[in-house]
Formats: sequence, structure tokens, C-alpha cells
Amino acid sequence: MDAPEQPQIYLITPPEIELSQFPAQLAAVLDAHPVACVRLALATRDEDRLSRAADTLREVTHARDVALVISDHSLLAERLGLDGVHLGDAARSVRHARKTLGEDAIVGSFCGGSRHDGMAAGEAGADYISFGPVQGSGLDDGSFAEADLFQWWSEVIEVPVVAEGALDEAQIRALAPYTDFFGIGEEIWRHENPAETLAALIKAMG
Repeated sequence: MDAPEQPQIYLITPPEIELSQFPAQLAAVLDAHPVACVRLALATRDEDRLSRAADTLREVTHARDVALVISDHSLLAERLGLDGVHLGDAARSVRHARKTLGEDAIVGSFCGGSRHDGMAAGEAGADYISFGPVQGSGLDDGSFAEADLFQWWSEVIEVPVVAEGALDEAQIRALAPYTDFFGIGEEIWRHENPAETLAALIKAMG
């Protein structure tokens, strides 16, 4: 994924999806807004469920010329003909995923709030680095990626950066000058009309 002029939307699926309903929801969002990429990010490790979900969503995304990547499962990405993989272990798997999937695949790396991990993943060949969540909460250890990390990255590093996790309109407004993509998931899927909710978030970028 190349760094765009203004931030683009990178959609993240909920951890659980209903295959009878979610593809239509996703299609409605993709038809309403330009989206750079969709990440299949299910909590399950059941290969059959992941494969069925990937096959179903790929029909939706590829019909609209949108890339589909899967969280962590490089071998499944290759087998199912997906566009790439999003790795959750910072720089550790980047080289292996690149070798498995080839030069044309998207290989992204989630690096929490660590500048060091982000740089290591970039050097290992990641196409983008993802930092987040962008604000603290009572979950996990409460740590988050601070705004000055995105600002520094945008000034110093060429590799595109994604801001994801705990986004709201205020955060989007603050980070829009410094990030290439906003990774948006639960922020919209928990609402009755995800496309409408996304419209408000996109407006905050301006």
C-alpha cells in the first residue's frame, strides 16, 4: 500500500461475524465510501471458519477492487489467494511472511506503540506499520500509541503508517496530518448504520 496524500480508510472486520449478514454490511460500506483495504481479523483459529469467511468476503472486496488481507495466517493467505497478511507480532514474522507470499503481497505489521519495533518491521520489509490503540483504556495494560509517535514517523520514515484502535472523531482530527491510513473496525460495526458512522469519521479528517 502506497502512502496516500490524505489518510485512507483501512477497514477491520469484527472478531466475530455472521456470514449470513456481514458480507452485505461490508458491501454497503464499500459502496458508500472509498476504502483502501479490508482486514479479516476473526478471533477464531478454526481453519474451516477462517477459510469460509475469507472466500465469502473476497467476493465482496474483489468485486469492488479492494484488497483483502488476513490477520496473522500467512499460509492461509497464500492458499486462499488473498492480497496479503497483517502480522500482530511486530517485526518477528515479517521476513518469513514476505518469503511465503512473495514481493507483490501486502505484508503489514502491528507494533503497538513501539518506535523501535516499527523501524525493525520496516527494515524487514513490511509494506506498512500499524500503531495503536491511539488512546488508553481500562483494557490490557492501558498503554497506547501517542500522537507524537505518528508525527515523528511521518517526518522521518518513508514506510506508510496506520493508526488503529480506540479512534473517535477527536483522535482522527488530531492524527489526520500524520497518518496514511486509519484502521477502523469496532468503531463502526457496533452501530446500526456502519456506513453512516464512517461518514462522520471521514468528515473529521477534513
